[in-house]
Amino acid sequence: MNRRQTLHTLLGASLFPLGGYRVASAADADGPTLVKSDEEWAKLLPRPAFEVLFEEATEPPGTSPLNDEKRAGTYICAACFQPLFDSATKYDSGTGWPSFWQPLAGAVGTKLDFKLIWPRTEYHCARCGGHQGHVFDDGPKPTGKRYCNNGLALRFVPRSEPLPELRT
Repeated sequence: MNRRQTLHTLLGASLFPLGGYRVASAADADGPTLVKSDEEWAKLLPRPAFEVLFEEATEPPGTSPLNDEKRAGTYICAACFQPLFDSATKYDSGTGWPSFWQPLAGAVGTKLDFKLIWPRTEYHCARCGGHQGHVFDDGPKPTGKRYCNNGLALRFVPRSEPLPELRT
């Protein structure tokens, strides 16, 4: 039995449903608009990115080249290519993961996460449901939020380049 199955058993299905998409905010009550099977995503993504995005793994801190990215541009979901963050909202949180103080409007959804027993707020791409990271209340002004993102869940597109077409 894995950690999700154990928590599902301990906390009950209503608090910690297994499989699929779980909604915690009204903004994404309809769920993702791009739905693919795990097998389809696994064919499109490198294994480490698939594990982060669709198995909710976490990459080791300090391993993402995006930590040192300083150019102007857009951070997009590595799965479906939806724009998630503008580089103007990126900052060095000292955590070892790319961090942002605000996502683009409507780009992410949230859900309650009990993986570490106490609840945290996970956020995911609102378009495909891909796990991005967790949001905390210890970020800089003006929002006071820290969107702590797995670098494997993102791609960076410099402002001088066009954004890729959204995956279908």
